[in-house]
Amino acid sequence: MNDQQLKTTAPSLFKLGACLMYEALTVVALSFACAGLFLWIAGDATHGIKRLLMQLFLWFVIGAYFIWCWLKSGQTLAMQAWQLKLVNQENQLLTLKFAIARYLLATLSLALCGLGFLWAVVDSNRLFLHDRLLKCKVVTRQR
Repeated sequence: MNDQQLKTTAPSLFKLGACLMYEALTVVALSFACAGLFLWIAGDATHGIKRLLMQLFLWFVIGAYFIWCWLKSGQTLAMQAWQLKLVNQENQLLTLKFAIARYLLATLSLALCGLGFLWAVVDSNRLFLHDRLLKCKVVTRQR
């Protein structure tokens, strides 16, 4: 997809919210599958260091999924379904450095009760706080 096929307007809050719900379903499915793999290899992980290792493993796997999608096409599965794409200010795909930074900041946003995501409600361009800080944006793809 070239730059001319991207709208410059931000997607609606409905579309962003629906995409986030779809993302949540994808993360849950990925987490179940990878937790099953971890438990099959490591055994019970309800306490102690195994629990922490499983949580870190899942965080890294989910991060790898998002970062890979953002680098490859600028779209996760949910973003494809809702015709959205993540780009930088020049409408180009993110670099590895920015994709990692976005995942880290999005994690922090989520840990703070989703405040970084709720930022889109008050932002004039409907950007999440981590996108505002990193100067990237979610745009609507034209068919």
